[in-house]
Amino acid sequence: MKVLVLGSGAREHALAHALERDPVVEKVYAAPGAAMMSQVAELVRVDMLYPAEVAELAKKLEVDLVVVGPEAPLVAGVSDAVREAGIPCFGPSKGAAQIEGSKAFAKEVMAAAGVPTAQSRLCADMAEVEAALDEFGAPYVVKENGLASGKGVIVTEDRAAAIAHAEKCQEVLVEEHMSGPEISLFAICDGKTAVPMQAAQDFKRAQDGDKGPNTGGMGAYTPVPWAPANLEQETCEKVIQPVLDELAKRGTPFVGLLYAGLMLTPKGIKVVEFNARFGDPETQPILLQLESPLAQVLLAAAKGELEEFGPLKFAPGFAVGVVVASEGYPENPALGTRIFEGQFRSGNIKLFHGGTGRDDLGNLIVTGGRIFTVTGRGHTLGFARNMVYAALKAFHMDKSFWRHDIADRAIKGEIKYDVPEGGLFQ
Repeated sequence: MKVLVLGSGAREHALAHALERDPVVEKVYAAPGAAMMSQVAELVRVDMLYPAEVAELAKKLEVDLVVVGPEAPLVAGVSDAVREAGIPCFGPSKGAAQIEGSKAFAKEVMAAAGVPTAQSRLCADMAEVEAALDEFGAPYVVKENGLASGKGVIVTEDRAAAIAHAEKCQEVLVEEHMSGPEISLFAICDGKTAVPMQAAQDFKRAQDGDKGPNTGGMGAYTPVPWAPANLEQETCEKVIQPVLDELAKRGTPFVGLLYAGLMLTPKGIKVVEFNARFGDPETQPILLQLESPLAQVLLAAAKGELEEFGPLKFAPGFAVGVVVASEGYPENPALGTRIFEGQFRSGNIKLFHGGTGRDDLGNLIVTGGRIFTVTGRGHTLGFARNMVYAALKAFHMDKSFWRHDIADRAIKGEIKYDVPEGGLFQ
């Protein structure tokens, strides 16, 4: 079996690594890939945003499956073109990918499917933005309606900051504020059936203590020890399946990875957002835990045969990932810094590269804001976390930083969630 992975970030590096471990896989290609992905995949060139070019490449390579990593190619319709070429593709159609491409569309689908979420207003101008801010009150939640690489949201008590953020958005969604701990849940879908993965918690803020600007994610851990025991299955039944059914009813069945960002509020779980692909950085620790053969599962989903697989299998214990970011990320990351290779040689630590590349002399350098994710496993969450931070303590690179508190509160037992009397979903 030959597989083509689209993308070049740490998420795609983790996908290629997990696909390459599947015993039926003889070859993994990555397009455009990144320098260090060559450890597990052959790098090939393509512009991911041109569906016809991707389909032509997949035919030329004679692959059995295409796995689309980032959201932009999905919204551009790459999956449609690959399927039209007769090749199975794990990734939703252009129509179904609007669940991430348009937050207003996602709200519409959730309303039709009976999925609990925050009230919101899609605003046509700044007068409507200010009226919505008045209606919902502080803390203010203002979102870019379209794709924003995980950085299009501001949550603030400062009305002026909320308005300034809205002015920078092409389309503005204002929401009521929700409170409570957040959890990410991934589900592999074949258009009619959904199979949940382990829940994870990620950390969006740039600095320790959940301070600083929102980022694409600074770290994650899985599973979530403080989560209700039945969260994955109940979320699949009350959120994922109704959304799948609604999208199928609209003629846009969802085939791919549906990511639900969940807020565990005092009044039950509500959906913060949907993504139409694997999330970064949760993917890195989740796939490190996965024992089921990833390529076989994704191919079954692409073919509409997921029900034959049943529940996914995960290794016992926990996995933690910590993102090393470039100084100035997310606003203005420093690029071009040299990285001295070989600093993470432990077999228990996996390094998934995101913003790295080679200069003209062949040196490994920083090319993006999130440089790589240092990921490790352990029999307890504390052991996994300590192993990752021990590796980071010995790491040396100029103009870089990382959070020091990933999974810390969970280990200390400081996060608790009491299921409301009416149940997880109300």
